[in-house]
Amino acid sequence: MSVKEEYTPRPEEELDGMAAVDFESQHPADAAETIEGLDIADQVKFIKQLPIKDAAESIAEMDDLDQKALISSLNRGLAARIVEEMAPDDATDLLDGLSDDLQKALLSRVAAEDRAELKTLLTFDPDTAGGVMNTEVVILDQDLSADEAVAKIREEVEDKEIPYYAYLVDKKDRLVGVLSLRDLLLARRGAQLKDLVKTQNLISVGYNVDKEEVAHLIAHYNFLALPVVDFGNRLLGVVTVDDVIDIIHEEASEDMQAMVGAGADETTDSPWLYSVRMRLPWLILNVVFSAISAWVVHLFEGNIAQMAVLAVLMPVVANQAGNTGQQALAVMIRQLAMERFDRKRAWIAVVRELRVGFMNGVIISGLVFCVVFAATHRLLLASVMASALWLDMLLGALAGSSIPLLLKELGRDPAQASSIFLTTITDSMGFFILLGLAGLVLLH
Repeated sequence: MSVKEEYTPRPEEELDGMAAVDFESQHPADAAETIEGLDIADQVKFIKQLPIKDAAESIAEMDDLDQKALISSLNRGLAARIVEEMAPDDATDLLDGLSDDLQKALLSRVAAEDRAELKTLLTFDPDTAGGVMNTEVVILDQDLSADEAVAKIREEVEDKEIPYYAYLVDKKDRLVGVLSLRDLLLARRGAQLKDLVKTQNLISVGYNVDKEEVAHLIAHYNFLALPVVDFGNRLLGVVTVDDVIDIIHEEASEDMQAMVGAGADETTDSPWLYSVRMRLPWLILNVVFSAISAWVVHLFEGNIAQMAVLAVLMPVVANQAGNTGQQALAVMIRQLAMERFDRKRAWIAVVRELRVGFMNGVIISGLVFCVVFAATHRLLLASVMASALWLDMLLGALAGSSIPLLLKELGRDPAQASSIFLTTITDSMGFFILLGLAGLVLLH
């Protein structure tokens, strides 16, 4: 591979106290951590000392914001050589986050064949199979014999990143079968490749399928890679298991942050104004919801004035129900993230969470009844407290398990601010149930 502008590192750019030869012995993931621990000026000096292949592998393992900041700070010629050396899917991810001007500048320095491939990959939605697929695959004509196929693989495998499977195509590049390299090596001499996949149940995925669905399929079938095709069933590339790990990790992180109203793609390196913009609307909404809880308390202000102990017990009901709801919420969001959405199974899971909430509510409310009665010697007060707690925990289990499903049915992210909605329900209803029961049973 070549680029229009070559770059040769200068000896005076060596990083004090750190030798590139030591760095080269590290795994790229460890090397990436080492680079991220340096300031940007030292990162640039360090990368300039490394062979292009080592630099490309290490930068590919860095966090998105760090790698983009580093690439933006490098000499354009060196940056283009690094991009060219990366696996196509890694290079596409990197280029996709750069400014249009920088992206064009780097692509103009990349070899024509690689440039065409990267431009094609950049047209795919990054959240789809096409956006995460790798094009460095072993493609074989179905009419080859097993021996001819092995010889062809030996010629090409050095340039392929993922030699787990060989993909068989016909004369029109349509995918007709997938062979593991093990099966290919064990095939009898002279066997035709198309005969080896005659009875195969071929599984592939369209380029426009959501990447989460692709991850589910690979996990379901225990594949190391899944072929990606266009509408004409022509092979475009593959999504590999290492991509799936990244997808699952990314989605889990996004769900965790979205649950509490933070930006799904926020990190500690995100611009602080961006974080303000992402979080502020949900904080404002939380203020509105908190006002609902405050209004409920205001409705029963007279009850609290007559029996001050109710103010002491209110947080216990709300907090316990909230925790019950958070448990159900976490389990349900995990279920939706790990499996395909099945409406019937999902609502059966809600019933299961209700059973869990019912039993936990019985046990916890029984304990609280004993504590309140021992502290106050008031049977009715202990009974009201236990009843309110049990009802609110049951409500928390119902809300925690059903909110993600309702958001899913509405076409929204099941995790998006679900914690805020849940807290509003458990707090306001917890106060209403406790204070309402107290008014009915204790104050009349």
